[in-house]
Amino acid sequence: MHDLVLVGGGPVGLALVHALADSGLSVALVEARETLSAEDPRVIALAQGSRLILERIRVWPHLAAQATAIETIHVSRQGGFGRAELSAAEAGVPALGYCVEYGALYAALAAGLPGGAIELVTGARVVGLAPGAEGGEIQYLRAGSTHRLAARLIVVADGGKGLPMALGAYKDYRQSALLARVRCERPIPGRAFERFTAEGPIALLPLGDEYALVWTTPARALETRMRLSDAEFLQGLTDAFAGRLGRFTACGPRAAFPLRLMQALEDGRPGLVRIGNAAQSLHPVAGQGFNLGLRDAWMLAQAVLDAPVDTLGSAGFIAAHLARRRRDVLGGIGMTDLLVDAFADRLPTGLAPLRGLALAALDLTPPLKRLFARKMMFGMQAW
Repeated sequence: MHDLVLVGGGPVGLALVHALADSGLSVALVEARETLSAEDPRVIALAQGSRLILERIRVWPHLAAQATAIETIHVSRQGGFGRAELSAAEAGVPALGYCVEYGALYAALAAGLPGGAIELVTGARVVGLAPGAEGGEIQYLRAGSTHRLAARLIVVADGGKGLPMALGAYKDYRQSALLARVRCERPIPGRAFERFTAEGPIALLPLGDEYALVWTTPARALETRMRLSDAEFLQGLTDAFAGRLGRFTACGPRAAFPLRLMQALEDGRPGLVRIGNAAQSLHPVAGQGFNLGLRDAWMLAQAVLDAPVDTLGSAGFIAAHLARRRRDVLGGIGMTDLLVDAFADRLPTGLAPLRGLALAALDLTPPLKRLFARKMMFGMQAW
């Protein structure tokens, strides 16, 4: 019997494996893909707290040269007053976060995987889970045959795409995130932008001499926006930012994915823990999703390392871990959902000016800005 079996070898799952390196625990990783590789157009915004985790698991040195530091974040509203600017200098940190390509992050995590410390099973599709307080097992298909692995603790980190997930919370935003790389006439090094519009937020993340664009688009308008010519698309983006960065001059291929809030039902089953998108999936506003998942992995690793091996997966172990994570998880979900709703165009007309007042008040209150920045960087449990 293994001490821990991990289902899913994405970035969050691999971070957990790194965090358990040199522990002496018997760990198996089961991954549906044949190889640990990923080609993905997304750009990940790593919070400062995530950089610290990656440093602790000895992955950051392999990624640092490919990361672009976020020194300031400019938050504004289209068609209304009020703005706020968060800065690393005011927060007392070298950077608020870092932008990296998903593929580069995954390669850094996969390349440094502690090979001798884990049993790696690739090309394996998990079809069954049977967790238990005194040990459970998973069933998987590989090369047409059914196999089983037993473990004290089963950790699901499959991104919520494979195994069924009982939902404790669900919300369809009826929006999609449209992704592209763009260039503009007047880029500002190290500055990220969050621009709230009537349709939803638009984020620009600095990546070298480009920006990674995340354009929240209503479902009804997605097909039209995807079919625009590059010139029409870039003009719309220029208009949305009111010329703040000059004209947008070039864009790469576009991709999109639907936006939903999903949270797995927290049933506290002995022998089973979910982390990352297998536990919760958030709206991308404020870039909290992956950072929350990375904290899931780090905090679970600390709980595993601190617990006697024979208690892994016990009802007490699971309950204590869920209690430690609850505030951060619910806070992250609540903050992102509140931002989406508070700046949506469906807010009653009489209350609309409050959005501008809230941004102005944030910008004019340094202690509040530092607290907000700290929550963004280190999670809802940070003070």
